[in-house]
Amino acid sequence: MKASRPRSSDRRRRASVRTGVTSARGTAGLAGSAPVFAALGDATRLGLVTRLCTGGPMSIARLTSGTDVTRQAVTKHLHVLADAGLVRSARLGREQIWEIEPERLQEARGYLEHIAGQWDEALGRLKAALER
Repeated sequence: MKASRPRSSDRRRRASVRTGVTSARGTAGLAGSAPVFAALGDATRLGLVTRLCTGGPMSIARLTSGTDVTRQAVTKHLHVLADAGLVRSARLGREQIWEIEPERLQEARGYLEHIAGQWDEALGRLKAALER
């Protein structure tokens, strides 16, 4: 008898057990947040996000002032952040003004809180097992 291939739902279920992501929200959060975390993994991009969060909407000229990063490099980094859904731009005269996309950051924060909750539960179980 020929062995049947596992159905895709079976493979997803096993993958979710391995990764600890079991809810639909957790799976969607992981897939949806991966580009955000990848974009924030670069120090320059993380710095740009920080400046936009604290200083509000800014032009590329303002974002590059006081740094050693060229306007061209900042523009490329901003486009990576925009592709991840973290920033958006709008034209104001001749300038392009960039601002944070707060909903996307909230989604990523929610996923980090989900992971933190999982770690807290795991550490609680470990503590209880060690105290027995």
